[in-house]
Amino acid sequence: MASLDGYLDQQLQRGRAYFSRQQALDALGLAPQNLAAAISRLIRKRRLANPRHGFYLILRPEDRVLGAPDPVRWIDPLMKHQGIDYRISLLRAAAFHGSSHQAAMVFQVIVPKQLRGFEIGCHRLQFIYQAPHVFAEANRSEWLAQMKSEAGFAKVAGVELTLLDCARYLHRAAGINGVAQIAKDLGGKADPRKLAKLADVYENSSVRRLGYLLELARHVRQAKALEPFVSEAKSLKPLDPAVKPLVASLASSQEKNAKWMLLINERVEVEA
Repeated sequence: MASLDGYLDQQLQRGRAYFSRQQALDALGLAPQNLAAAISRLIRKRRLANPRHGFYLILRPEDRVLGAPDPVRWIDPLMKHQGIDYRISLLRAAAFHGSSHQAAMVFQVIVPKQLRGFEIGCHRLQFIYQAPHVFAEANRSEWLAQMKSEAGFAKVAGVELTLLDCARYLHRAAGINGVAQIAKDLGGKADPRKLAKLADVYENSSVRRLGYLLELARHVRQAKALEPFVSEAKSLKPLDPAVKPLVASLASSQEKNAKWMLLINERVEVEA
């Protein structure tokens, strides 16, 4: 009968710095209570970490400083363990695609199910819910890219999907100025036809918001691809929904952008 320590070494040799409880039970033939005791011992020794029930990370010496490896190395097997599709998006995806202003202090994952975020070591994971029917349309392989690590690949939003995700969930993407910066940094890389096709999946107000920010950043072709969506707008929407006027009567005096059917209720500032 193999030991848990030996099993961990075997996993690392195979390039897998993770395992599930069931996999260990099948491989070792231990009684469940004995495996639980062995796992608890190694967690105390900081050789294992436990991001989700029944799923464990094997910590190399260099991982122990931060308490866990970079989530890109284990998010794919974790989500497969939970049986949930996903994509890395927002700030981490923006940084991956070259928005150097995004420090990405949080690892953000979009999923079609309500999941609680968690912290493990120095890493903070945040799960953003997207309605299943929208997620199914947006999470197609043609809109995704792959984020590579030494442990394999993880799904990440492509440039166009990252831009639309940020416009939709701007409160999770460093606010309107954060999204404006991302639009400036990445907008020129977006394929206008892909952007327009994918935008059909998203809320009209989010598409118009992104179009305005792309135009502001002088990404003319990409902004123009989103102009047809304005004809579907039923009312003016605030550029930043989180900003409310101190006095309700002042709302009518806010600058209106008729081209994008937006109330410009917040000044946009980006770095050069």
